[in-house]
Amino acid sequence: MVGQPRFTLFSLINGFLLICVAMATLYPVWYIFVVSLSDTAHVVQGKVFLWPKGLNLEAYREVLEDSKIPRAYLNTIFYTTLGTTINLLMTAVAAYPLSHKDFFGRKWFMLMIVLTMFLNPGIIPNYLLVQKLGMIDTFWALVIPNAIWTFELIILKSFYESMSSSIREAARIDGASEFRILFSIIIPLAKPALASIGLFYFMGHWNSYFLPMIYLNDSVKYPLQVVLRDMLIFNEGNRSNLVDAAALAPQALKNATIVLSMIPVLMIYPFAQKYFAKGVMLGAEKG
Repeated sequence: MVGQPRFTLFSLINGFLLICVAMATLYPVWYIFVVSLSDTAHVVQGKVFLWPKGLNLEAYREVLEDSKIPRAYLNTIFYTTLGTTINLLMTAVAAYPLSHKDFFGRKWFMLMIVLTMFLNPGIIPNYLLVQKLGMIDTFWALVIPNAIWTFELIILKSFYESMSSSIREAARIDGASEFRILFSIIIPLAKPALASIGLFYFMGHWNSYFLPMIYLNDSVKYPLQVVLRDMLIFNEGNRSNLVDAAALAPQALKNATIVLSMIPVLMIYPFAQKYFAKGVMLGAEKG
């Protein structure tokens, strides 16, 4: 009958493979959550598999009562919010002139920008530059050197190029400046692309631990990922109370911290994932 779903061998195999991929992707996240709720003795004995054993919320209480984790959590939220905002603003502004075919030196600018993807000077020159600018041990060291990511700039530039030039020409005839065209017309029409690259920016800042570890000296300014790294790697007795507790009951405490660090991503991703499919290919004009 027309309209009825047809189950073919290909669809069955494809569905089975997708289910396997989904389980392989989701199980590590579920296991971390289960371990965070389980008693450490059961975890060490290898009895935890799909469901918590010896339900215990002590790990979450220990994590939330220690001042280091909430402070690092707020630091991460601040760095991520500020960094993503600067990233989107700078990328939107930089991609606009590069999308004009009559922009003088467009090809040379794009060549120099693309070369940065292949010719990375390394951490030492970057550190010396940040040091000369006086940004060591400040939050600016985490957001200013990475204000624009090359790949995201190319994506947004391509999206701008897919827009019809008649929109900009009509705005210029009406007397609108380039800044007015960009912020009043182009950026509102580019919301799908901005949301798509914004999620990449968000994930990059939220998961960043290497740059804060290099540029930040004061532990009060550490983001959550650096604190979590210390918990996972170091167990010296001269660390904070939380790390001492992690040495006694490592699995539950570490996994509880990981679960708390995933909450913002799990909350934001469902609202932004729809832009992945259409963020780059969706046309800017309607009807």
